[in-house]
Amino acid sequence: MSLLNKPVALSLMRASGNLHLGNYLGALKNWIAMVNDYECFIGMADMHAITENYKPAILRKDTINILAQYLASGLVAEKSHFFLQSHIIGHTELAWVLGCLTPLGQLERMTQFKEKAKNQRSNINAGLLYYPVLMASDILLYNADKVPVGEDQKQHVELCRDIAQKFNNNFSETFKLPEVYIPKVGARIMSLQNPGIKMSKSDDNLNGTLFLLDPPHLLRKKIMSAVTDSGNEIVARKDKPGMTNLLNILSSITNISINELEKQFLGKGYAELKDTVAEAVITLLEPIQKKYTSIINDKSYLEKIIKEGANAAQNRANKMLRKVYRKVGFVERSR
Repeated sequence: MSLLNKPVALSLMRASGNLHLGNYLGALKNWIAMVNDYECFIGMADMHAITENYKPAILRKDTINILAQYLASGLVAEKSHFFLQSHIIGHTELAWVLGCLTPLGQLERMTQFKEKAKNQRSNINAGLLYYPVLMASDILLYNADKVPVGEDQKQHVELCRDIAQKFNNNFSETFKLPEVYIPKVGARIMSLQNPGIKMSKSDDNLNGTLFLLDPPHLLRKKIMSAVTDSGNEIVARKDKPGMTNLLNILSSITNISINELEKQFLGKGYAELKDTVAEAVITLLEPIQKKYTSIINDKSYLEKIIKEGANAAQNRANKMLRKVYRKVGFVERSR
């Protein structure tokens, strides 16, 4: 299948902090599998990152670090278009048009807005509220067919579909209605210290998060100290969130079903499961860490990837933005 005939997949990850195992198993692993069947646009969402308190110098550093971690994780520059969200003209421009179609009440009801507003009471900015509209713009600017996201972002893609449908109804068929792609296993890796919440870059307890660049001894320490459940059965059940999370991690890495893993660990103890999970995680991340070390200081290589990805992304964005501007009634600008 030629690149021109491939459907489009769009993936953006917020450019803040380091990537963790949940990012890899819930997103990166699936992006890697999609590149042969989709034309993939993969972005570092630096504009989304500024809705929270941040330091500009750290944001710049994190953005490049995350690109390097993408590449180290197995994404191939020649098979995808990598770009920085802030480098592409069109994300914020389309967001304004879409925002004028989006009811305020719908944004105020978004789960993630309510959670973030609760967690950062001293900085409840308009960007937090408008975040889903910018995300819709990210997706629709490239007219993406598929959007691989975690469960917590599914509501945002549903809003994107609503906005796209409303635009199509008002101004004629323009946008595809993007479909959510969520893997059956590994889509939601939970904190090792609190398996009731998702593994996160911003978790106050860093022992709950396995970062891709954590050294082996630290990965093992975090996994061996993961919270466990009452009883001694190694099974995935609603009343055993700690065991369920560890089994989910192991299943996602080894591609062995959770049912089969439960049979393998029948009669065995929690320590043995944790040790097996630790070995699997360390083995998975070792080559990623080695490759990251080899490319993070190759500035010219990373700049070349960003430039080439931006050219492809901007060409596609320009076509869509021109079409949208024409349909909403803006006078065509002279070239």
